[in-house]
Amino acid sequence: MLSVLKEWYERHFSDPQVIILALMLIGSAIALFLFGNILAPVLVALILAYLLEGIVSPIVKLGIPRNWAVTIVMLVFLVLFWGLAIGLIPVLSRQVSQLIADMPSMISKGQGLLLLLPEMYPAIFTEEQIQNLFIYARREVGEWGQAVLTYSVANVINVFTLIVYAVLIPLMIFFGLKDKQKIFVWVRRFMPSRRALIIKVWREVDDNIANYIRGKIIEIMIVWIVTYVTFALMGLNFSLLLSFLVGISVIIPFIGAITVTIPIALIAFFQWGLTAQFGYLLLAYQVIQILDGNVLVPVLFSEVVNIHPLAIIIAVVFFGGIWGIWGVFFAIPLATVVQAILNTWPKIQQDSEGPVTQGNGQ
Repeated sequence: MLSVLKEWYERHFSDPQVIILALMLIGSAIALFLFGNILAPVLVALILAYLLEGIVSPIVKLGIPRNWAVTIVMLVFLVLFWGLAIGLIPVLSRQVSQLIADMPSMISKGQGLLLLLPEMYPAIFTEEQIQNLFIYARREVGEWGQAVLTYSVANVINVFTLIVYAVLIPLMIFFGLKDKQKIFVWVRRFMPSRRALIIKVWREVDDNIANYIRGKIIEIMIVWIVTYVTFALMGLNFSLLLSFLVGISVIIPFIGAITVTIPIALIAFFQWGLTAQFGYLLLAYQVIQILDGNVLVPVLFSEVVNIHPLAIIIAVVFFGGIWGIWGVFFAIPLATVVQAILNTWPKIQQDSEGPVTQGNGQ
């Protein structure tokens, strides 16, 4: 048993660079776990700066000074961000409030329809079971609405903190982009001299995760806009809110699409009943999902490493359990990082074994 463990250790950890990489990964994971909430604004700024670098670099290659390129990109980013925030957040908030207010009438309408089940299938359903189901549903909706209200009131207290972050994060993004080279030089002072493995892992992570995140942002915006236009033209209530959920759902493939279908179908059903309009809406929504999965995703992610659906589910459960909603949001990028490390780790060992064997032969 000990010989097996020794052989495994020598095969995977004989190179000092592997031990350094392992220690860096463990240290980073511990730091995120212990100080993730405190460092959240810094992490958000780093991620946004990393994404915006993909726009700044091509502008610099055109011959424009980096300071000017960073300034232009930041101004466009802030205008778009605040324009969307000021224009959309109040509308989304009103639609959420309206949906909560309409929940009791939807439940009553659903109760009337479900009460027909005991008459149609008396051997399976009883009127008492249906009544208990709706008592439970009303109680849950009331608790959920109260929780949303409490959460909203509690966050009013943190408005000052949000304002501070709204100023600090753009500043951190700006200086991170502007002084990128200086920051890299400073970081290299603390890096080990033998860092070929770390650089190789970073390059693979950089290629995969940058393409993935940028592609996902484009996919979210396209799916959101197309879905909103479709729902609005068909007259579906809460079109902006539901289309926003559809756009966000593409972050979690498979699971997101299935989950968001339920509220869309329920709201459409309570609005139109089992009519042709209800069927047309579900058909249009299905067409959007098919086009997203079979046309948009292959175009945007043709060069991104594919992740198995089971790995996606495990990543969502694991990182969501650790960091909540942010863990769910970044589950796929984090899974991409893990995949890149696993893909690179054995290759480095195989590459290092070759020269050693050759050297011994001389």
